[in-house]
Amino acid sequence: LVGAQDANETGLPVVAIEGSGSIKQAVDALTGRGVFEEIEPPGGFNGTLRPYQRRGMSWLAFLKRYGLGACLADDMGLGKTIQLIAFLLHENGGGRKRAAAPTLVVCPMSVAGNWQREIKRFAPAMRVLVHHGPERLSGARFARTAARHDVVITTYALAHRDEQDIAAVDWEHIVLDEAQNIKNAATKQSQSVRRLRAGHRIAMTGTPV
Repeated sequence: LVGAQDANETGLPVVAIEGSGSIKQAVDALTGRGVFEEIEPPGGFNGTLRPYQRRGMSWLAFLKRYGLGACLADDMGLGKTIQLIAFLLHENGGGRKRAAAPTLVVCPMSVAGNWQREIKRFAPAMRVLVHHGPERLSGARFARTAARHDVVITTYALAHRDEQDIAAVDWEHIVLDEAQNIKNAATKQSQSVRRLRAGHRIAMTGTPV
């Protein structure tokens, strides 16, 4: 980080960011000095991505490559769910290989069924577990079953109520749909979600946060 010489009580202002190698590539792509590579829609994806959806999928893959979390904030109705499904398929070779660990999708109850339907429609090879309802699994049985699936879908309410069970799983990705639900860091569900472990985190929202 390169700062101006006249620092004041507000701190040293950053006027440039410099790096080399892979860091330089990431900085150039993030700041617009370079163009990140757009990837092809993955095999196993049962649909057609619009140009901006393909770019969104590629952006998610680019950030994951550099260990950076993502916020996918397209307006409502522009297909954030589809972009995320395509990204997950890209991650596991178009469904030809198992991910190192499952992906957890946390969403409002009102859209949990839509997530299940969209994955079945666009990525029928992906195995999906819905963690909800009085018959939902718990303890070691939940952890074993989750590990045999590609995606586990649950709700914000259960992320708090079943935190002990959900936290026992090491997730590859944690995806927060309608992520404005955790904008208040003081709520119990926000605190529970933040405590969950994952290799990569993605927030999705069509609402300004």
